[in-house]
Amino acid sequence: MADDPILRLLADPPDLPVRFGLPAFADAVRSRGLAVLHAPPGTGKTTLVPPALATLVHGRVVVTQPRRIAVRAAARRLAQLLGEPVGQSVGYAVRGERRSSAATRIEVVTTGVLLRRLQHDPELPGVDAVILDECHERHLDADLALALLVDIRGNLREDLTLVAMSATVEAARTAALLGGDEPAPVIAVAGSLFDVAEVWCPPPPYAKRTDDRGVTPGFLDHVAACVRRALTERAGDVLVFVPGAGEVNGTARRLAGVDADIRPLHGRLSHREQDLALTAGTRRRVVIATAVAESSLTVPGVRIVVDAGLARQPRTDHRRGLAGLVTVSVSRSGATQRAGRAGREAPGAVYRCWSAADHRLLPEHPEPEIATADLTAFALELACWGSPSGAGLALMDPPPAPAMAAARTTLLGLGAVGADGRVTARGRVIAGIGADPRLARALLDAAAVIGARRAADVVAMLSDDVRTPDGDLVAALRGLRRGGPEASAWSAQANRLHSALPAGVGRTPTEGGLTDDLAVGLVVALAHPDRIARRRSSGAAYLMTSGTGATLPAGSALTGLAWLAIADADRGAGRRDATVRSAAPLDESLATEAASSLLREDATVAWTDGRIVARRTTLLGAIELSFQAFTDPPRDLVVAAVRDGLDRDGLSLLPWSASAASLRRRLAFLHSALGEPWPDVGDEALLTDLEVWLGPDLARIKGVRDLQRINVTAALRRLLPWPQAGRLDELAPERVEVPSGASVQVDYAADQPVLAVRVQEVFGWRRTPRLADGRVPLLLHLLSPARRPAAVTADLESFWRTGYPQVRAELRRRYPKHAWPDDPLTAVPSRGPRRPPRG
Repeated sequence: MADDPILRLLADPPDLPVRFGLPAFADAVRSRGLAVLHAPPGTGKTTLVPPALATLVHGRVVVTQPRRIAVRAAARRLAQLLGEPVGQSVGYAVRGERRSSAATRIEVVTTGVLLRRLQHDPELPGVDAVILDECHERHLDADLALALLVDIRGNLREDLTLVAMSATVEAARTAALLGGDEPAPVIAVAGSLFDVAEVWCPPPPYAKRTDDRGVTPGFLDHVAACVRRALTERAGDVLVFVPGAGEVNGTARRLAGVDADIRPLHGRLSHREQDLALTAGTRRRVVIATAVAESSLTVPGVRIVVDAGLARQPRTDHRRGLAGLVTVSVSRSGATQRAGRAGREAPGAVYRCWSAADHRLLPEHPEPEIATADLTAFALELACWGSPSGAGLALMDPPPAPAMAAARTTLLGLGAVGADGRVTARGRVIAGIGADPRLARALLDAAAVIGARRAADVVAMLSDDVRTPDGDLVAALRGLRRGGPEASAWSAQANRLHSALPAGVGRTPTEGGLTDDLAVGLVVALAHPDRIARRRSSGAAYLMTSGTGATLPAGSALTGLAWLAIADADRGAGRRDATVRSAAPLDESLATEAASSLLREDATVAWTDGRIVARRTTLLGAIELSFQAFTDPPRDLVVAAVRDGLDRDGLSLLPWSASAASLRRRLAFLHSALGEPWPDVGDEALLTDLEVWLGPDLARIKGVRDLQRINVTAALRRLLPWPQAGRLDELAPERVEVPSGASVQVDYAADQPVLAVRVQEVFGWRRTPRLADGRVPLLLHLLSPARRPAAVTADLESFWRTGYPQVRAELRRRYPKHAWPDDPLTAVPSRGPRRPPRG
């Protein structure tokens, strides 16, 4: 024991609650090789479980953490407890940095590093156990790593010990995934937090929390005021939670002059700055942190938490191809974890920058990343693993189908997968670079044009999401090269990316004449060809190749440029166009080179202002580069244009003759009276069945003049049902012969067919004629000799008995030269005047 620092530590462990669960944990590992440890933050699971596991296995124990800062902090803390420097019994590895040796028994790594190792060699030689820490955070990499490890244990390494550590009740689901039919043992450890008082600090009504640009300056003023209040009212160090690095810096500026050390804490800081935030000093501290301090880091000395109540989560608009981080309200479970930081060492207090009423409206848990994030990198990992759809893998939640479809489309465009979804050789190179697949593609392709070093510099800046106030990425790159708070991390990332390039790529660029402005634009365009944008008519409005509009923020130095390569844009609620957050200049030649797959020529024929317009257009996605008119367009396009014109402008475009209009009304009457098989000839029905009745005529159209030559009557007759068509004139006659011998046209325009005829011409008709097999009587408009209305009836027999005497008296008075017999049933019908016989 004297020679083994891990055994010495376990013989006299720190006074942490998790030590009481170690015996049950050891039993589970010995019996099943599986365990799930359910323990709240602050119980010491990251500190004591890895050494305990190291005594139960022979090979190395790998421990994952979701963030680089947590990896280094966990390794340093454990090494200090062992009395050793980092790199001996305890080591760590993050992207681009590794400190370990042959003596290392416990290695803390980011989940991304573990995924790289699994893809390189799934058997994990030399590793006997893997601990997945902070599973409850449901990061995409963590969900995937768990699924791949379960797959490995079931097919390659039955001896591999798997342990998941979670701070929430998701432990039961995790146990089921690890153990399959027989869930893994769950060891629950109770926390020992001190009481934490709640202080509600809602902002004033005028201090809106967020707007289109993110967290408002007014709300950061409120957060800083809450910190000053807390410093006055209570003792101890203060831990402030804000959503991102920008808000960390903004809050720090607002606290200048307080009687305390202000310590920022986020992933972009140098190791030295991060260590300062995580180490107690001689003076009181205010640590302003992002979510990295929620659960995976210990910040000693904290007695007060000031929580802004905001978090950053990935969101993707798959229809518009916009992905990024958005600011949302923290969940209740997240707020509870944050507050718990104030009660780890002594009683404390949490100052929440919202009201108790608002707290009750918060979601209970944050959404898992797989439900909201861009899945391009995730889909590439699955393709490299040989399971493009993820089928058969032990995923906590299935990936949403639309997000996976969008991811596969993107990967296909990058050449990373084939049509069957299987990874290509280029896809493996892209995956091996260790960056978002779009950025990896940009690094590979841009290096050959602008050189490996410049390409790596730009991609490093994009991968770290460096922003400037006006979104000018070229200015941001120049600032990084001059030095500054983010320069160290950027330089290390650029060096790593440069080293990750395959041998020979970009060492001798084929085109070295591009300025930094266009070099940055080219890299961004290669990474996001769907976000290449050309200026619209106004200086700040742009159209992206994806078809989405974009607008530069007011005062941007990029305003007025003809072309932009947009790295980051987002759409707020209720806004049609996206707001550009970062971009670089571009020109048309580089745009077409970077997005060559989006370049196409379209021949379009459209019905415009009553005429056919034929154009041949060159397009880059949704952006029209050029066009020219052409003659003799393809007939199918002309027909489609005419159909579109008829659909938009209506059937009045056709040359409706009197006979065509009459036939349509007769058919409409029969459809109403008899139904099938007589066709519906309303506008909607005719437009729907355009191909049936007008198709042969449309096929002969070459121009707008041909449209006026269509015989609409003949076209309508194609709708007549057979053999019933032979009875058309019988069922709905165009004209009816009346007793006077005249042939009178029937008007089918009204709901009931109308026959307008002089009274004298129907003397002798006993009953009203009926149409449609006797179902519908004609509506007789009986006229005076001057063809003015005298009576309306659909029941002639009743009219002769009751209505005619009164009509006769009136007509005799007004038209004395005409004969008005007492008995119209026996009278001789006439077309003109007929004097009464002399006495």
